[in-house]
Amino acid sequence: MAKIPNMNQLMKMAQDLSRKMEEQMDSIEVEGNAGGGMVKVIMNGHKNALGVQISKEVVDPEDIDMLQDLITAAINDALAKVDEQLKDNISIPGMPGMPGGFPFPGM
Repeated sequence: MAKIPNMNQLMKMAQDLSRKMEEQMDSIEVEGNAGGGMVKVIMNGHKNALGVQISKEVVDPEDIDMLQDLITAAINDALAKVDEQLKDNISIPGMPGMPGGFPFPGM
């Protein structure tokens, strides 16, 4: 049976994990697309939009609803890509394949 770390070790492990997750989130940048790339949203790992690009071809004053739908779809695409990056890239040291799991031996 594995020995459970003492409180100081647990606190250090939590701080180290938090710092590592923050660094990994800072390094993530994704591009969400809609309308075949006519609308693009750039987002970081903190799920903050960094920019939006809209092709002139989709700007139709007579069809604002379509543009709104494309922007919404591009944002949702970017959010899904951030989630995928976080799932794939944030792991607990010493426990590959266990993102978000418990970093405590025996648990």
